[in-house]
Amino acid sequence: MFGIGGGELFFIILIILMLFGSDKVPEMARAFGKFMAQVKNATNDIKHEINKSAEESGIKKDIQEAFDVDINPVKDIQTEINKQKEDIENITGPIKRQN
Repeated sequence: MFGIGGGELFFIILIILMLFGSDKVPEMARAFGKFMAQVKNATNDIKHEINKSAEESGIKKDIQEAFDVDINPVKDIQTEINKQKEDIENITGPIKRQN
């Protein structure tokens, strides 16, 4: 959880208890829980709106069709690498360094 170990978490809880007292901690935890729920709901609303607008404009369908195509990515990448090598050879051909 956020890169915090058990000992560190215990130390943080101890500091919180010393600063705010044991009577305020449950109240603060409830407030934090409500805040996190609001953040989660807002995030879900934003995701829903993005998906809705993508569906309406047809972008989502285009993306799904692009990913549904059965391709061999390794072969496509190797082909692209070979094209780039040829382009570089064509550009640098007459300017190659002599060792």
